[in-house]
Amino acid sequence: MIPPKLRGLKQFLFYILIPLSWLYAFVANVRNWLYDKNMLKSKSFKLPVIVVGNLSAGGSGKTPHVELLLSILSENYKTAMLSRGYKRKSRGFIIANESSTSQKIGDEPYQIMRKFPQTTVAVCENRVEGISRLIKANPEIQVAVLDDGFQHRSLKPGLSVLLTDYNQLYTRDRMLPAGRLRESSFSSLRADIIIVTKCPDDIKPIDLRVVETELNPMPYQSLFFSQTSYEPLKPVFENEALPESLENIKSANKQVLFVAGIVSPEHAVAKIQEYCSSPETLIFPDHYQFAKQDFRKIESTFEQLSQAEKVIITTEKDAARLVNNADFPDTLKPFIYYLPIKVSIINKEDIFIQKIKNYVAENTRNR
Repeated sequence: MIPPKLRGLKQFLFYILIPLSWLYAFVANVRNWLYDKNMLKSKSFKLPVIVVGNLSAGGSGKTPHVELLLSILSENYKTAMLSRGYKRKSRGFIIANESSTSQKIGDEPYQIMRKFPQTTVAVCENRVEGISRLIKANPEIQVAVLDDGFQHRSLKPGLSVLLTDYNQLYTRDRMLPAGRLRESSFSSLRADIIIVTKCPDDIKPIDLRVVETELNPMPYQSLFFSQTSYEPLKPVFENEALPESLENIKSANKQVLFVAGIVSPEHAVAKIQEYCSSPETLIFPDHYQFAKQDFRKIESTFEQLSQAEKVIITTEKDAARLVNNADFPDTLKPFIYYLPIKVSIINKEDIFIQKIKNYVAENTRNR
């Protein structure tokens, strides 16, 4: 139950922020209207381009859904992934290579580069420029997947995939700053595919129907639902740590320190609590760039855990930032693991896969 004082403060802040949300919505709607009327131009490419994005400010699971698309396509096509490389310490167009780090290209592109070595991974703030330079650098690329490109109206994708979190559908949200939406819910009409992400494990068919009724997709739109699952633990520093599993943590009654700098760590915490009822947690802001003082805090907290046997668990995105950080303490490397995640379509998965494959096959032939 929310205390009355806190509830009153939240209501006060809401009334302060809602006029700013109206202003934000007006600007965003005018911008979209200008694109819709071709007063602002969008560029399309003969190369099949799939955009994955959302209407809200993060947290809907874009990266694992990009990975899902790459897993469907990369065996049969020469794939590329383009991202802006959020919070990277570089600028401009960069194609990832063996010397790339998360600091140079961003944690999400670095994660994808490691998981899909056969995929060309690139970053660029300007998506049109990024695709143009990708094609010029590697003309053999057959399909490009863009991470978080739904708002980039200067690019006209061939296929738009819009994500919305089951726990905060865009139909129940408000525009920034009173809510989390970067565009109004009417912008969902631009999507070819809508995926409701992070569905609970026990979701029932009637729940799917309720959400479908609320989102009310257009006849040309396909609606799918996905769930996130966790794969076995992996060491952040492969040559430093022994194999570990959540099952072993539970049977050996090991203590866990969970460290994360992502927008929604509660899902990972809930997973860990199935095997360690009271993990210690250190939560940092989203896309956090860890520094020496943070590692001292992590090291001190880990040392203070009372159990003789203990481990550190982090997220897959955080692992991408930690693995190349020169300040990470050597003493902690044998004890830190990450939880890989993947998503799966839970309704009409075969139709989803075929829809993706059909789009790429048809547009590859027409190039």
